[in-house]
Amino acid sequence: MTQRRTDDTSPSRFADRLRVVAAAPITEELVELVVSAEPRIEFVRDQSLLRPMRYPGDHSGPPGFERSGADQKRYDELVDTAEVLYGLPDESSTQLSRTVNANPLLRWVHAMPAGAGGQLRSAGLTREQLARVVMTTSAGVHAEPLAEFAVFGLLAGAKTLPRLLEQKAQHSWTERWQMTHLFQQTILVVGLGSIGRATAKKLAALGVRVIGTSRHAITADGVSEVIHPDRLRDTVPSVDGVVVTLPGTEATRGMISADVLAALRPGATVVNVGRGTVIDEDALIGFLKSGRVGYAALDVFATEPLPPASPLWGLPNVLISPHTSALNDDIDRDIARLFAENATRFLDGEPMRNVVDTVEFY
Repeated sequence: MTQRRTDDTSPSRFADRLRVVAAAPITEELVELVVSAEPRIEFVRDQSLLRPMRYPGDHSGPPGFERSGADQKRYDELVDTAEVLYGLPDESSTQLSRTVNANPLLRWVHAMPAGAGGQLRSAGLTREQLARVVMTTSAGVHAEPLAEFAVFGLLAGAKTLPRLLEQKAQHSWTERWQMTHLFQQTILVVGLGSIGRATAKKLAALGVRVIGTSRHAITADGVSEVIHPDRLRDTVPSVDGVVVTLPGTEATRGMISADVLAALRPGATVVNVGRGTVIDEDALIGFLKSGRVGYAALDVFATEPLPPASPLWGLPNVLISPHTSALNDDIDRDIARLFAENATRFLDGEPMRNVVDTVEFY
């Protein structure tokens, strides 16, 4: 997807310096990396106002974090001077709306997550504001870790991980039993964006036959067949597992419906590394209980944190990851490098990477 062009974002508009304000946490080392890669950036930050990070990729900071009234005023005033924001203000749609309304100079916001369409939609910006302010995401930097988790989830289902763990806990050495093998399986990858493509390549390297979904006529490495999402219900009876990589939008909400899940081959594995809203979670719970879905490896959920009362916690054939499978030591550096590349594209009037679609918000 290419950057929308307006007169205000022409190359001459930012020919000398581009004022970037850190709205999300970033280390001084990474500020230097960005400025070294694109010297036309003036990177403004006040580390005393940024949320403390507990671990790599922790851009929201500790639960309950609040600034004093005076510090919040300073923070708001600083982000309101930006031409570009590194991160959504306080990771909040409400704050994004406030900032866009208060700052007519703002032209670009880079979001830390791979998907920020929902936040942009919730900000309720006007069409004029959406045309003025480009939003990009960090899509792509999470692809390889999430693809690894997807493969891990499929292997856990194929190799009967719940039974292995149960017997270990019981010190029980039983008779042997059959396991299934990925190289003999067909896996449906729902969504062939960066995560889906990385997943397909890894699966194909293991000998898996991969079917992918796309609304467009495309090809992808490792994918033997691409189907339209409208064909999900007709396709799932022939697959051994489903990997969901889609973002959460109105178009994807409930795409993996009760009807789709009911059509799965008995004992199939379901993995979700996209967004929790793509799967009908109540239906998934029912099919996990009945065994129609043999195993589910879930990194995302319809409501996060996953409520303590969710039946998913008590199901032995469910692996629960608290939206953590993409985190690694390199994630913040990768985001900074992506931002620096997009800053050069922005300044030079070239198409930018990962621009959020302002019609479907993905």
